[in-house]
Amino acid sequence: MDWMETLVVVVHVVIAVALVGLVLIQQGKGADAGAAFGGGASQTVFGSQGSGSFLTRMTTMLAIVFFVTSFSLAVFAKQRAEVAGEAGIPTVQESRQAPAEGAVDGGAGEGEAESGETGLPELE
Repeated sequence: MDWMETLVVVVHVVIAVALVGLVLIQQGKGADAGAAFGGGASQTVFGSQGSGSFLTRMTTMLAIVFFVTSFSLAVFAKQRAEVAGEAGIPTVQESRQAPAEGAVDGGAGEGEAESGETGLPELE
């Protein structure tokens, strides 16, 4: 499973870099890619509609893959945490402490008065 996680991390990083590049390449709604090269709308690389729809679709597809890889990495991290818990790695657990003597009812309880044992170590 380790090679699978490595593959997902590599794909995740490549997609992240590609998303940044695609967002930076995209121009505002008022400008076309053909206008940057001095050509008319019919001479553009991406057709008469310009590059807007192609770059938008590519950005959408890469964003979907990015979210899927992010979710996959979260599942891998959860599995690793569960395995670490089963391997005997100590975890923090909440402990309940008995209240101090006389803190709750102002004195020893009826059962404690008869037996003399409170379950707490005695101070010398």
